[in-house]
Amino acid sequence: MAETNSESPTPSSFGPMRSIPCDDQVGGFDWMVLVAAILCALVCALGLNTMLQCVFQCASRVLTQPRQWMASRRLNSGLKRKEMVGLPTSTFTNSPSPSSPSTCVICLAEFSDGDPIRFLPNCKHFFHVLCIDKWLLSHSSCPTCRHLLNPNHHHLHSLHTVITT
Repeated sequence: MAETNSESPTPSSFGPMRSIPCDDQVGGFDWMVLVAAILCALVCALGLNTMLQCVFQCASRVLTQPRQWMASRRLNSGLKRKEMVGLPTSTFTNSPSPSSPSTCVICLAEFSDGDPIRFLPNCKHFFHVLCIDKWLLSHSSCPTCRHLLNPNHHHLHSLHTVITT
């Protein structure tokens, strides 16, 4: 009887074993890097689009309505220090009247007896002097009611009285 070789072939008998790469590279491209680059370009394009829309809106507003736009910007651009100091000031005196405000709407702090306050002549709202002065350097309106202050039409003189509220 002939002896049969019942041994199964071993992997080394077929030559060197080649492993197939399991990563995302096909044809030398890394697909994840490509997808990330496309997403980055999309986000940059959206940001550029938003910025350009804003620039074009502002430019069209300046070109189509230059006088009205510039006039409205100047109206609420702040008071000069000389005009601001000329607004009436007084000293706060606390009274049990529940109808008057007891806090400064700018800093949200309670008024105390003896606090220097400044009140606006048109609307009669009052604030801490430091708070309203900082506001009025950049705005020409009341922070509460947005009523515009026009120093040319009011007699601005320093008034030091005691207001009881």
